[in-house]
Amino acid sequence: MRFVENIGTDSPYSVIGLGTWQFGSREWGYGADYAGSDTTAGESQRIVARARELGVTVFDTAESYGFGRSERILGKALAETGGTDGLVVATKIFPLLPTAAVVQQRGVASAQRLGVRTIDLYQVHQPNPVVSDATTMRGMKALRDVGVVREVGVSNYKLARWQTAEARFGAKVLSNQVQFSMVHRGPLTEMLPWAQRTGHVVIAYSPLAQGFLSARHSAADRPTTGVRAMNAMFLPENLDAARPLFDTLRDVATAHDATPAQIALAWVVHPPNVVAIPGASSVAQVESNVAAAEIRLTADEYAGLTAAAEAYQPVTGFPAIPKLVSARRRG
Repeated sequence: MRFVENIGTDSPYSVIGLGTWQFGSREWGYGADYAGSDTTAGESQRIVARARELGVTVFDTAESYGFGRSERILGKALAETGGTDGLVVATKIFPLLPTAAVVQQRGVASAQRLGVRTIDLYQVHQPNPVVSDATTMRGMKALRDVGVVREVGVSNYKLARWQTAEARFGAKVLSNQVQFSMVHRGPLTEMLPWAQRTGHVVIAYSPLAQGFLSARHSAADRPTTGVRAMNAMFLPENLDAARPLFDTLRDVATAHDATPAQIALAWVVHPPNVVAIPGASSVAQVESNVAAAEIRLTADEYAGLTAAAEAYQPVTGFPAIPKLVSARRRG
């Protein structure tokens, strides 16, 4: 495993972490251990145990995932596989009215569900359009001052608001968790270069674009249920348009004796100061994700993959809505 360098944290941040939205949630169509059970006797515990064996240190969840069930399942899995020393247990506050008092209350509640004294990384899940970062960060500072929180982060913030939040906090707001993948490259322009200069971390959620970059799907074989069914990337026309991108992923994968998904993850963590947090529904998927950390793309490979990604122009946003509805009806 590789780790992010020069960020000054107590625990190391592995470049491949584990996202646990699927623990306790029904959106992904997994079994009862994910969708409602608070036991760790099933696949969730095996996933966490294997991730730890492979050197994963970053485990990310949120109080909104399964209405707290993800936090409880993850907390129990960590407790039963060796505790949390040396790990980064990260969670996020649901950003409904995140005033200072609410932030403090919700932080304590998340720590209790996780079964930890200190949350290693506590993040604001979304910027609130009404509540200012000044009051939110007062709550974060109070949690840090009493030891409930070790590091503070944000999620889905633009760079300017991330910087504003840090100014209001009065100390480093370590991370920003944003959508970042070969088909969502926004952080590359300004956010990531700033993070690299200043010792911050960009945490990439959906680094495989919900499995789109596995290159396993086609217009004739697309997801029709769950979260992916309403992802515009899986529209038939977008899958057809992605063939050159998928071919490039496959070519590079062949050169590294890897899979397209592993190459897509290797692309995300190729630059410094990035942690990718793909989810996993099986031990085999964890093993595949972690192996991507050891793939070293050449400069030419990275440039070629980036060019192929830039050439891909999917139908997204408002124009995709009627197409998604139509595709859902056909599915």
